[in-house]
Amino acid sequence: MNRKMMIPVLLAVLCLTALISVCLGRYPLSLGDLGRFVGLRVSDLPVMDSRQYQIIKNILIDIRLPRIAAAILIASALSVSGAVFQSMFFNPLVSPGLLGVLAGASFGAAVGMILAKNWFVVQLGAFSFGLIAVLAAVAMSALNRGDRILMLILGGIISGALFTSLLSVVKYLADPYGQLPAIVYWLMGGLSSVDSMTVLTACGPIIAGILILLFLSSHLNVLSMGDEEARSLGLNVVFLRILFIFLATVISALTVVMGGIIGWVGLLIPHIARMIVGPDNRLLLPASALIGATYLLIADDISRLLFNVEIPLGILTSLIGIPFFAFILRKAKKGWN
Repeated sequence: MNRKMMIPVLLAVLCLTALISVCLGRYPLSLGDLGRFVGLRVSDLPVMDSRQYQIIKNILIDIRLPRIAAAILIASALSVSGAVFQSMFFNPLVSPGLLGVLAGASFGAAVGMILAKNWFVVQLGAFSFGLIAVLAAVAMSALNRGDRILMLILGGIISGALFTSLLSVVKYLADPYGQLPAIVYWLMGGLSSVDSMTVLTACGPIIAGILILLFLSSHLNVLSMGDEEARSLGLNVVFLRILFIFLATVISALTVVMGGIIGWVGLLIPHIARMIVGPDNRLLLPASALIGATYLLIADDISRLLFNVEIPLGILTSLIGIPFFAFILRKAKKGWN
């Protein structure tokens, strides 16, 4: 199949997965229930009684649709940012947490839980310290001479280690009966606390960031050829690197705001996409977004249906991602050729 035709196929698979996810749950819904609900919303025809309508409305509008939208946004952002970092640094082991954004966001959220019970404060802390962690990595790389990419990676390692250590301090100081369990549970990642307001607030910046990265994907192709080649073609290498890092950082930090730490998506999914559509970022980035969204929807369905209690989504993605990544690593090399 033509690689360009894979994008519509992946989009169709995502839509089908989302439709199935809407129907699955402790209170299963049939396609007929969905059809009657939509018919009543659109035409006001008495196709179901008011009690059943209110139940379905609460399930769809308040629980499942925000959760599905959050899963799609989180996975798309992590997958696209992972693909951007891997292409920009030409390293198959790079993930969205490379520059410390996830560690910084975790620390910020933990501080927010300690200082206030307002969930908005927690989200604001996660986003703010995610950006601060990346700025710290960039600043440390700028203070040292040498290979800029290597210095940036080392700066990210140092920044991530710093905020991971600070997070440990916060957990040590937290109330072990109230605050500490909340911090630990949130760091495991999950979508059980997602509401429509959070999704509506985060969707705009995430979608805008992804669209800009898609628009600049041809420039990312040139950057992956090396700085000298990019400069010879008239690109402002420094500006583009900063822009790619900024956009990938923002959308990665916003995923932590919505669902905590959900690991392995940004590392695993770009490899799968690269094996399907190749290394051309004009196809790789949208394929990564679609494959990642489908993957996380399926993982979230498993997390909430496998047992009577919900499994934290971050744990499940790690349990799936580690052996799967080890399996595809042997085949991933051809995607870099």
